[in-house]
Amino acid sequence: MGSIIAILLFSLSLIFCIVLKFPVVYALIVGYIIFIVYGLIKGHKLMILIKNSFKGILTVKNILLVFMLIGMITALWRASGTIAFIVYMGSKLISPSILILLTFLLCAILSVLIGTSLGTAATMGVICASIGKAMGVNPYYIGGAVLSGIYFGDRCSPMSTSALLISELTKTDLYKNIKLMIKTSIIPIIATCAFYLFLGFKSTSLEKSTDVTNIFNENYNLSIIVIIPAILIIILSMLKVNVKKTMAVSIIISFIIATFLQKENLSSLINYCIFGYYHSNEKLNLMMKGGGIVSMINVSLIVGISSSYSGIFKETKMLNALKFYLEKFSKKITSYFIIFLSAIISGVIACNQSLGIILTNELCGELVEKQKMAIILENTIVFMAGLIPWNIAMEVPLKAIDIGIMSGVYAFYLYFLPLWNLILGVIEERNKKSYKL
Repeated sequence: MGSIIAILLFSLSLIFCIVLKFPVVYALIVGYIIFIVYGLIKGHKLMILIKNSFKGILTVKNILLVFMLIGMITALWRASGTIAFIVYMGSKLISPSILILLTFLLCAILSVLIGTSLGTAATMGVICASIGKAMGVNPYYIGGAVLSGIYFGDRCSPMSTSALLISELTKTDLYKNIKLMIKTSIIPIIATCAFYLFLGFKSTSLEKSTDVTNIFNENYNLSIIVIIPAILIIILSMLKVNVKKTMAVSIIISFIIATFLQKENLSSLINYCIFGYYHSNEKLNLMMKGGGIVSMINVSLIVGISSSYSGIFKETKMLNALKFYLEKFSKKITSYFIIFLSAIISGVIACNQSLGIILTNELCGELVEKQKMAIILENTIVFMAGLIPWNIAMEVPLKAIDIGIMSGVYAFYLYFLPLWNLILGVIEERNKKSYKL
């Protein structure tokens, strides 16, 4: 009972911060204190609890490095003219009526290639968002399409860390999981494409907010060379080069192009990498400002603090009571529905996708057989984490493309696929129970 009270107190602190619009980091710090106090009450030593919490932080060190790279690449692609060139060409060749659907499809394709939602948002997502701003398309439509697309590949790419993590946790074959994931996503994909096509035709009455042709020609050298950093991302991804190395190469090339072609000085570029790109032309800033390592500080704190919880949970076994009640309820309702609810709870508490997956599997891993559990995890927590505003699965991509959390309303694929499979899963379980009776 004490563990459930601790989780409820943490949930209340989250709600308090959200309602009063305080940074979620405050609630996470309060949560850390609550869980440490719980451990002390249960007789665990303070230093052991702190040590275990730091072990949890070390599990996400690679994610924190990726955040830094995302901040740098989103700034330098702006400074080098990479985004300006693609937006310039895209605004001439792409109709606003198909841009939203195209955003979803392009982000989906790249996320399959590189296996990371965050990397896709920082590259293709930024490009599509910039084209959308130039065309005057509703930014929330674009933001929703970006979120839907980046998690398409994050769910079913062989290089996806979430797919690999779930395969490892459930002891299942990755490629068999991918086949089943594709099978369970056919109807949601068709429905999502139709939805974004509808939004696109609805957006055709919007007019361009600014003359991008003149602005980009006046402020950038739009030589075809500037597209190299983006092409390298695609080529190196197809060659299955590590995502961090791929982004690092693109950053270096962007830095060189910005120096010699756009005539940016060294101090300005370093400043962009840290604080984000900014130009003296205010009209240009409406589309191009942003990025930088500083923009990733808040989400890095969210990941670091929330990941420390896993070490405390493991040491104190505080999830055992919740696990017991979930198993009890699953017999009265259905296992799929309980896992679905647990995924939401885990996404809210964990504040990052990886820890959310681990917690959901820890709570519900024994309710169904392993192969089924793997697919349910892919169809629930992997997507639903991207719909929770304080979860980095939503916050980081939207921070990268500089669009607000209302984008989640239009992330159709992220909620249609879980709900579609929930309905099918519940019906299947109820039919099996009826057959046994």
